[in-house]
Amino acid sequence: MKILSFGEIIWDIYPDKSCIGGAPLNFSAHAAKRGADSYLLSSVGDDELGREALLWLDRFGVKGELVGIIKGKPTGKCKVSLDEMGIPKYILEENTAYDSIELIGGVLSSHFDAISFGTLALRNDKNRHSIAKMLENHIADTVFCDLNLRSPFYTEDTVSFALENTDILKINETELNYLRNEILNTRELDYSYTLQSLCSKYKGIKLILLTCGEKGAYAYSASDGKIMYRQAKKADVISTVGAGDSFGAVFLTEFFLGKELETCLDSAICVSAQVVSHKEAVPLDI
Repeated sequence: MKILSFGEIIWDIYPDKSCIGGAPLNFSAHAAKRGADSYLLSSVGDDELGREALLWLDRFGVKGELVGIIKGKPTGKCKVSLDEMGIPKYILEENTAYDSIELIGGVLSSHFDAISFGTLALRNDKNRHSIAKMLENHIADTVFCDLNLRSPFYTEDTVSFALENTDILKINETELNYLRNEILNTRELDYSYTLQSLCSKYKGIKLILLTCGEKGAYAYSASDGKIMYRQAKKADVISTVGAGDSFGAVFLTEFFLGKELETCLDSAICVSAQVVSHKEAVPLDI
């Protein structure tokens, strides 16, 4: 399977160390670990962090020929602090290289089984135009969106764009609450009702994945209106950074192999439980 991820490359800066990251990079790396031909369309700065990021892509097995080098703009960075439960708080730098992603390498004439994106890289007009152009050119059979809301870098328009152009949507509980309150304008708390309402409003969504941390995960199928639940795996949580990215990548690669939804969910939950026991979003030992 051939998968393209679009968006940010970011160095996560902790008080004691720095780790390569960014949701699309994490997704690409985990997809590559599962055997996909995994491409990343992004940009880094002409700086030390950018050069180091490209080396990490190679280590992860991610194809980096679509990653541009932008002079005059720094590689993305994010200060990360963790609470006692390993839940992160992010302070993201602005006007970075990934805010100016170029459509290089003939990507508009390429074809992929799936394209994946989130809302953070869409915080500026240039990148929104780029992803829209790729979707208009139908470069992928399936569009996967991990909403990945990072305040204040999203708007209702950005979220609506994502929902209108998505086949498979991945969200967490916090994002579900936002969609319930701001997009659907309902106070109905039932998961099935909310997910069904999203699929009714955005007809292109075929499947919604809802992750709920230690409470497990759900998959809602628009075709038959059924919701499936799988329990979480116990884990010694160090950091939840990257857990959702690994979940999405593992689910999608299993899904493309034709496996049952239960199996896809179980595999995704298993890998994300391993990720949260590390500080790195893409641990090398799993």
